[in-house]
Amino acid sequence: MTMTRANSVPVPLAGATVALMLLTALNFVNYIDRYILPGVQEMVKTEFHVSDSAIGSLTLWFFVTYMLSAPVTGWLGDRFPRKPLIVGCAVAISLVNVFTGTVHTFDSLLFRHATLGIVEASLGIYAPALLADFYPEAQRNRILTVFYTAIPVGAAIGYLVGEVVGHRFGWRTPFYVSAVPGLAIALLVMVMLKEPTRVAAGNHSVDGASVLALARNRTYVLAALGMAMITFTQGGISAWMPTFLERSGYSPNSVGITLGAITAGCGLGGTAVGGIVAQRLLRTRPNALFLVSAWSALLAIPPGLVCFFGPKAAMLPALTVAMFFVFLNTGPLNAAIINSVPAAVRSTAIAVELFLIHALGDTPSPKLIGMVSDHSTLATGLGLTLVSLLVAAVFLFVGARREKVEFA
Repeated sequence: MTMTRANSVPVPLAGATVALMLLTALNFVNYIDRYILPGVQEMVKTEFHVSDSAIGSLTLWFFVTYMLSAPVTGWLGDRFPRKPLIVGCAVAISLVNVFTGTVHTFDSLLFRHATLGIVEASLGIYAPALLADFYPEAQRNRILTVFYTAIPVGAAIGYLVGEVVGHRFGWRTPFYVSAVPGLAIALLVMVMLKEPTRVAAGNHSVDGASVLALARNRTYVLAALGMAMITFTQGGISAWMPTFLERSGYSPNSVGITLGAITAGCGLGGTAVGGIVAQRLLRTRPNALFLVSAWSALLAIPPGLVCFFGPKAAMLPALTVAMFFVFLNTGPLNAAIINSVPAAVRSTAIAVELFLIHALGDTPSPKLIGMVSDHSTLATGLGLTLVSLLVAAVFLFVGARREKVEFA
């Protein structure tokens, strides 16, 4: 997979930096698209006269199709070039956003979210698998930390675009706005990105036995389950935090900007710090990827309690601290998952992981939180996200007891 220097230290393939820049930019736009909805969902609720539970169904159907399509797209990614698949996904996402401007029934909006889930799942599988073929194992924590900084920045811009553009021009307009950069980056990927040579990994091949072996790979399973519980938290908070702040007395005209600033600052800071700390600990602690991720989940619980159940004055400071800790795991945990499987089944492994984290994580969490909110309070519903963080910490601390991954 890699070229080598005179001292035999593996280095990235040629074109790796271009690939990292383009795919990070595409991931950035992808998360803008995903987080526009929380910024406009109160307007959507008002127009269509639906309940909190129904609003939660939008995210539910997005992730139902997201996770159900993942095994198929993972199979494709292990057998066909990823570059044309990535370009196709980027174009499809932009076209779906354009379609959103024609939606005038709630059922059509559900269909829109379900369709978007399929193409976003594909992009989420192909991009990190392709990057893993450009970079050696020792550098993947650092590279994936950079790649996943797109999550907080994209989410922040999504909130901002949804609120600012949506309140001024209507909730459909932000989706038009987000379609343009996606098409531009798709063109750049088509012209500039090189398809890397797939890494050989012993005699592994993509067959039934290899896929079933994932279930016996304890490192992979624990990392995926820990990620699923963290995803439950992230999905629930991203879907309901704007509404929670509005109902707590914050101005609808400032919630998106406030959340955007917190998400961008804490996301970038937490992702960077988590990646740096894990990279340094890896010099002496083979289980550093798990340890950083486990403490990330555990440390976010106390400020989360203050945010949801404490006084209004402490709400935003507590949310800031909680989000910083939640984002610490971004690079390390994704690197742990990729490093734990052979290269020949990497896309399939990512696909199975995506199925698990969405089936157990952000597919049910917005709906469950909405249901609890309808019968009690939104704060109580959001409290479910703290329980999931505790469960995540347990899985990841157990995973940290292993000193190496099953596949080198």
